[in-house]
Amino acid sequence: MTTARTTARRSTLTAGLVAALALTGGALAGCAPQPSAAPAGSATPRPASTPTATAASSADTVPGYDVGQFPPVPLFVLPDLSLLDTSASAFTIEMNTALADIPGVTATPAHCDASGEVTSGTGSAYLYGDGSGTFTGPDGSVQNYGDGSGTSTINGVTIQNFGDGSGNYSDGVVTIQNFGDGSGNYTDASKTVQIFGDGSGNYTDGDVTIQNFGDGSGDFEGQGVTIQNFGDGSGNYSDGDLTIQNWGDGTAKVNGEDVKADPLPEVPRLGVFPPLGALAPLESCGTTLTFDDGVLFDFDRSDIRADASSTLDAVAEVLTTLGVGDAVVSGHTDAIGDDAYNQRLSEDRADAVVDGLEDRGVATRFTAEGYGESRPVAANEIDGVDNPAGRQLNRRVEIFIPAAL
Repeated sequence: MTTARTTARRSTLTAGLVAALALTGGALAGCAPQPSAAPAGSATPRPASTPTATAASSADTVPGYDVGQFPPVPLFVLPDLSLLDTSASAFTIEMNTALADIPGVTATPAHCDASGEVTSGTGSAYLYGDGSGTFTGPDGSVQNYGDGSGTSTINGVTIQNFGDGSGNYSDGVVTIQNFGDGSGNYTDASKTVQIFGDGSGNYTDGDVTIQNFGDGSGDFEGQGVTIQNFGDGSGNYSDGDLTIQNWGDGTAKVNGEDVKADPLPEVPRLGVFPPLGALAPLESCGTTLTFDDGVLFDFDRSDIRADASSTLDAVAEVLTTLGVGDAVVSGHTDAIGDDAYNQRLSEDRADAVVDGLEDRGVATRFTAEGYGESRPVAANEIDGVDNPAGRQLNRRVEIFIPAAL
């Protein structure tokens, strides 16, 4: 009864959130490869002739159970799998192409947080126009392939959704494989659970091993106790002091003594892994226009240069043509100078861009914000050495245009 069924595994990508998952006994649930079919009959052959069973007068009983009866093969529970349904959609994949053709300005999809607020300087996003896209930030990366599948690796947690109901989860301790057909696997530092989707499954935590064969039969071994239930009312029990053979026909043998005993109830079937929901194509939260370094301002100045007029003219024309209702203009600096000075400089530059666009008749409702050096998009220093290329990227003015133009 201890032979494990082999499992036909589909090929998967490298295993892919969060929270330690605890397994508890006593309810249904589900995860992975199949156990062998339950053998017929009792592990210990019944004698060809059995003496007439005596009345239930034996003192040899399992505490809490009648003569010839013993505890059932336990069920086991798989933790909540909703973490695998998490949609990795925290980045933009749509952008109006008119915003991508302004000289001196770079247009990129905006990265927004869960509340929809744009988060500048936290990473880079790319769109591919077919519902797919990628985002890479300091905590990890997200890929959405636009066909319902995607991969997210954030803070050491990897989630893979294959778009067909299957997927993987891994956080370095917990690993979950969901095969999308009701079967799956769960492992952590102490436990392994396998659910085969047909009511059968296996559980082991090092001290306890449970096999549920899905046809009413099952085995339990652990803590000095062995239980076998053959699904037809018969089964065996042993705890080192007490041995029970229940024949399933109203009789049993307890420590060698024949007694009357009710047949054993069947082992209930296990539940299944629910299929994963496919990822929705990513929806845009907006577009960020970034003025190239040196296009608008001289070093350490906040007044717009005269030769920047053509750039502001082009931006103003696009905003007016698209009828942009609201936009946020934000100023950013590198780390040269003190924080207070950089904060004021970033605010003054944002105000100057708003004034320049409004002077050109743009009806957009602008909000001007300054962030100083607090939101770099590149390192100002690398290993303590000045990084001029990084500081150049950090000196910027951005215009965030929400997706609803």
